[in-house]
Amino acid sequence: MNDFEFDTLAIRAGHQRSSFQEHSEAIFTTSSFIFKSAEEAAARFSGEEKAHFYTRVSNPTVSCFQDRLAALEGGECCVATATGMAAILATMLGVLKAGDHVVSSRSIFGTSTILFTNYLAKFDIGFDFVDLSDLDAWQAAIKPNTRLLFAETPSNPITEIVDIRALSEIAHKADALLAIDNVFCTPVLQKPLSLGADIVIHSATKYIDGQGRCMGGAVVGDKKIVGEDVFGILRTGGVAMSPFNAWVFSKGLETLSLRMKAHCENALKLASWLKDQPQVEKVYYPGLDDHPQHELAKTQQSGFGGMVSFVVKGGKDAAWKIVNNLQMLSITANLGDTKTTITHPATTTHGRLSQQQRDDALISDGLLRLSVGLEDIKDIQNDLARGMS
Repeated sequence: MNDFEFDTLAIRAGHQRSSFQEHSEAIFTTSSFIFKSAEEAAARFSGEEKAHFYTRVSNPTVSCFQDRLAALEGGECCVATATGMAAILATMLGVLKAGDHVVSSRSIFGTSTILFTNYLAKFDIGFDFVDLSDLDAWQAAIKPNTRLLFAETPSNPITEIVDIRALSEIAHKADALLAIDNVFCTPVLQKPLSLGADIVIHSATKYIDGQGRCMGGAVVGDKKIVGEDVFGILRTGGVAMSPFNAWVFSKGLETLSLRMKAHCENALKLASWLKDQPQVEKVYYPGLDDHPQHELAKTQQSGFGGMVSFVVKGGKDAAWKIVNNLQMLSITANLGDTKTTITHPATTTHGRLSQQQRDDALISDGLLRLSVGLEDIKDIQNDLARGMS
């Protein structure tokens, strides 16, 4: 399907019809598959014959989702996992070994930081954290044993952005890989592989689902790194995606382009409105002219995304009062939903970090993060105005 455009791939790619010739993708809710003979079973388990034999390893519904997302990201291969964090874990375990070193942005999801420092560090994998947009800091952190650079761009929660192409040059010069968490943009707004990244990671739970229904993750890249190294962790470690969730995500991809454009439109309107509110000290949104990486976002992304963060005057007490006075917005840490959600990162998504770690990532007590949904923008603004009153 190489000749088709993005929106067509989002609807058509990956679907291999069964003998029933179903029009909509089927859900294969089976744990295993029958073999015609002992010889066929042996051939499939050894990999000599490429076919499904156990759903932990592969499944037709999961394969449909994987092939579709790989086509949208421009990758050779995709491995679907149980959650977004499982995708990050599988990537790390697949490409790293004891004694290796990773340079990561400090502006990442709080649980990712905990995974790196509290758990992967136990296996003698070293981590250093740098400011996301500071390319000199990335270069200075490189060591002889650096094997991977990891970044979210835009970052969670303050939407900081790094030049992916420049960062890939730093990584490859050091004979290291570059992994980009693309959850905020999705392939609709940004394609890191085309900018030089080696691996793209997704939490499909977010925008790919789009309605907060299912948990899932994905890793996209080439046939060696993702198709063998990361897939090996999936096959052996069992962090597999369920067929039902894969079906939901495949259907989510069909409307992803439409939804992301609408999220971007609402988010820009809301960010501009928030700047004019007297209770608001600062607004973080790449679509605003005063965002430090606004020009970079214009060249690297095709849209500015649906995530807006803002700092209110008065710290945590003021932030909590706003949250508690809302009537429509959903108070939840999930994002990428058609419903607008709000959370206080310092006590939720990044609450397990130390005060110093939060300070380094610019996560102040007055910071609130909005995942701007698809409701009428006037209703979103009115609810926030009610909260701030």
